[in-house]
Amino acid sequence: MGKGGHAAPPEALNFADKRGRQPTSEIPFTIGTLRRAIPPHCFERSVLKSSAYLAVDLVAAALLYWGSTFIDSFPLAARFLLWPAYWFCQGAVCTGVWVVAHECGHQSFSKRQNVNDGVGLVLHTALLVPYYSWKHSHRRHHSNTGSAEKDEVFVPTVKPQADDGDFYRSFAPYRVLELFVCLFAGWPLYLITNMSGRKYPSWANHFDPYSPIYSRRERSEILISDCALGLAFSGLYSLAKTFGWLWLAKVYIAPYLIVNMWLVMITLLQHTHPSLPHYNNQEWEWLRGALSTVDRSYGLLDIVFHHIADTHVCHHLFSTMPHYHAQEASEAIKPILGKYYAKDTRNVWRALWEDWDACHYAAPDTPSSGVFWYHR
Repeated sequence: MGKGGHAAPPEALNFADKRGRQPTSEIPFTIGTLRRAIPPHCFERSVLKSSAYLAVDLVAAALLYWGSTFIDSFPLAARFLLWPAYWFCQGAVCTGVWVVAHECGHQSFSKRQNVNDGVGLVLHTALLVPYYSWKHSHRRHHSNTGSAEKDEVFVPTVKPQADDGDFYRSFAPYRVLELFVCLFAGWPLYLITNMSGRKYPSWANHFDPYSPIYSRRERSEILISDCALGLAFSGLYSLAKTFGWLWLAKVYIAPYLIVNMWLVMITLLQHTHPSLPHYNNQEWEWLRGALSTVDRSYGLLDIVFHHIADTHVCHHLFSTMPHYHAQEASEAIKPILGKYYAKDTRNVWRALWEDWDACHYAAPDTPSSGVFWYHR
């Protein structure tokens, strides 16, 4: 039985023990077939319902902050336990806020674009995310998922054939160091240098309106994101001057790093597995690419994360669907997806450790193939 008591279809491709590969043959169904299998109400967007979920997140974040104001009154030994507990919990709750802002970027928070963009801009800016910059690059990710040439995030290095690879990722201390840098610095490095993204003819980043990531008509919105972030940094500086940098580090910066950790980990594991293919331009099709992702459960955190990870296949197929309908929609399409539905039931930390080593680069089985598989 899966999380929530749902039985996975017997023909589903379960990646728990890394058996098999996702099929790359012609897909025997269409996106229309999948849409018709989903109850129509799952596509309805309610600003009131979306706002209710957001309100719960914001109240939880406020209560956690209020609780943190008492931590320094405890004995030193207790503080060493309570502050990390606050950072973890606040980071998890704010990751949920991040997901709501992500929904705004997909226009699934509300039926009205100005509401989506207004809420998304405020929420993402509060988490030091350039809303419009991310919105446009993330849309291109959804338009090109699984493409080894045009995808925007965690694009593998493609080699013409499999080789012995690099042994150092199997060296545990080195892997720990790489994962630490990836989880805690990967997000700002992606924004600044487009690290792990597709190759562009010139330097690409998420703050330059003239970056090759963006079209001419998007430049003004990139500038809006930059100005909003400037105001956010100015506000944080004022808070630090008033309450002290140590206060800011404990209350805001540490949870912010936890948010970054969850964001990178969730995104990495959604699109990285030895059994998931990538395609060249000749082989790639949108539906093929959209299915080249995997559902994973984070246990109770699935609720806090608004099920962004355990319904990610459905999200890539229907990205404007609100998160509060994604579980029902996922169950409706699993029987149709069959072996094209990918789910990994391993503990996510185990999966991160193993797949970081197993998914170093991608290569075709034969030199003429346009289908690429991960290798270590």
